[in-house]
Amino acid sequence: MDSLASLAIAHLILRLQPINRALRVAVENQRADAERLARPDVSALCVTSDHVQLLLQQIDFVQSGMALCSSPSALTPEELDAEAELRSAASATSLFLPLERMVSELSLTEFETEVILICAAVEFDPKYERIFAFLLDDLNRKLPCLELLTSLTASSLDERIARRHVLGCSGQLRRRGILVPVGDAASELRQEFRLAPGVFDFLAGTSKANPRQWQDRFEVPIPASSIPPSGINPSEFAHLCDALSQGFVQIVGIWGSDSNGTHELVQGIASELTIPLRRITCQDLLAPNLDIRAFLQEQLTIAAGLHAIFWLEFESLDDSSNARISQILADTLSRSPVPVVVTSTSPWRPASLLRSGSYTEIELSELDHATRETIWSQSFPELAGDEVSKISSRFALSAADIRSISEIARARARVCGNGAPDPVQQHVAAACNVVAQRHSTHFATVVRPRRGPDDLILPPQLHLQILEIASFSQLGARIDADWGFGHLANGSGMKAIFTGEPGTGKTLAAEVIAGILGLSLYKVDLARVVSKWVGETEKNLESAFREAEESHSVLFFDEAEALFGKRAEVQHGTDRYANLEVSYLLQRLESSSGLVILASNVKDQIDSAFTRRFHAAVHFPKPGPEERLRIWKLAFPQSAPLDDSVDIAALARLDMTGAAIVGAARTAALLAADSGSSRITMQHVIRSASRQYRREARVLTPVDLGPYGALLQGAT
Repeated sequence: MDSLASLAIAHLILRLQPINRALRVAVENQRADAERLARPDVSALCVTSDHVQLLLQQIDFVQSGMALCSSPSALTPEELDAEAELRSAASATSLFLPLERMVSELSLTEFETEVILICAAVEFDPKYERIFAFLLDDLNRKLPCLELLTSLTASSLDERIARRHVLGCSGQLRRRGILVPVGDAASELRQEFRLAPGVFDFLAGTSKANPRQWQDRFEVPIPASSIPPSGINPSEFAHLCDALSQGFVQIVGIWGSDSNGTHELVQGIASELTIPLRRITCQDLLAPNLDIRAFLQEQLTIAAGLHAIFWLEFESLDDSSNARISQILADTLSRSPVPVVVTSTSPWRPASLLRSGSYTEIELSELDHATRETIWSQSFPELAGDEVSKISSRFALSAADIRSISEIARARARVCGNGAPDPVQQHVAAACNVVAQRHSTHFATVVRPRRGPDDLILPPQLHLQILEIASFSQLGARIDADWGFGHLANGSGMKAIFTGEPGTGKTLAAEVIAGILGLSLYKVDLARVVSKWVGETEKNLESAFREAEESHSVLFFDEAEALFGKRAEVQHGTDRYANLEVSYLLQRLESSSGLVILASNVKDQIDSAFTRRFHAAVHFPKPGPEERLRIWKLAFPQSAPLDDSVDIAALARLDMTGAAIVGAARTAALLAADSGSSRITMQHVIRSASRQYRREARVLTPVDLGPYGALLQGAT
């Protein structure tokens, strides 16, 4: 047995001594009462007249308010000294006594600690079971029950009643899952308890668990400040809190995304009212075999016991199978004994809530650009004014998210610094990506941009147009908010379409734009989005748009003609549904608040109705000789062993796209490595170019290569 386990067990035995003394007193009291009976041996089988008289005397004594005959669970001076020695021995080896660690980290009271010890006693030695059965005068009741736990060391009836509340469903031992009810009891006093799996192993020092694993997952931390979220009128916030505190309002609906401050508003209300906050989501209600009505009732009872606000984070439950859940939610919450706050991105207004007579709602709009700039400036005083303006345009985040970014950036600066913290400015971009990308993706591949404007080889005017898209996207928030253009447009996002033959740089241009903006490229996976089931494609597309907007990524549709194709005349049943998909995309594209880029190899197949929705339409031509020369030079890294015989100027005369050139350069390197050559020669490059031509159903002839035509021999 290791040192921690030895110390932990010795500590448990020491802390059980006051419990043992209390049990001796209780056993003696029980024995004394039994001696007053003529036939104590039949008391468990029947109730005699003298037994009834004794029970009535005990009731009068307990209810008289006189001190009860019990022993407090306090350590003697000698035991306190022994505990100090154990603590010192643990500290000498940089260890903590598990029981003390649990008490400290979970802020347990003396009575809660006593309950854990009594329940641990049964795990420590089964002889305690028969002692408990004797005290309860019932051999079938061997586990600690509410009656025993509340009365063993209580000195008065008031203390017993107070302890019942501590061990109720709203008490932290049960909310954290440390104490688990056993079976169905005839009354609350007879409810038996045991320690949750793993708790005794932790107390005995044989488990490396962390006490914080026993958390109340529905409890929400409350900020110290009750300042209303940015964008919320302080007067409206004060009136709402006053109405809730006086009971004029019982149910509040708050509609808007988290980036608009819904979470901040709910936490601000709880902070202003100085009451706890408990949250459940619709996902909590979808657990298998869950009695939803009983679960909701239990959670409302816990909230009532804590005098807390009950917060429902509502998500769409449109499926017919979930319609029952929505109905149960509405019916139960309309009769809630505590204030209820419902948050959702879109309004949820069941009739039973509206008829409750104490309902109100707030619809939150997106934070304006000036407010976001103010929050960024307050969180990052190290940033210059132009830096604040750019970053607030790129990331439409809530105040809570911006504060999280500040904490992450400062933590990274401390970790990465060499002796002294790095400048915080160097870590803001990385912290932004951590917060923005915290959600998982289901319908796209996230591409982290690695290539910049210098890697994009295009004619000068076209290259400038690509850079303008990134610049315009950054400036959009400013002109919409400060210059008043926002109210003229349905969506504040930027939309662009790239057309051109395969390999001309459309995907690379999208990556470069995302890199300039410091955002990720959210490349939609058509295989995951498109479904044969009617209506599923639209749902998947909505999820893709929402995921990209929530993660502040550039949404990129490659091969866009597959989704954004022309609507056809309805001749078959499937034509109607295909047209509905395109019509949905038209509406969703227009309302998007992010940067959306479409790429298509065939411009004529894109529905003409999309044209007016694009702020930029860029056609990518095949590269000319000058562009091909630059691409060939970039295709071979500086570290590549390129032979002097490789004539880049001659290769630039070949009619190839940028992607074909990059592919040919890589294939040439593979051919050189496979042949055992230490250099990439002109022959390797020509052989790879010939293969690239054949993949495109073309033939590379000696005439195309001029003086290098002879190297085509054996290229096939």
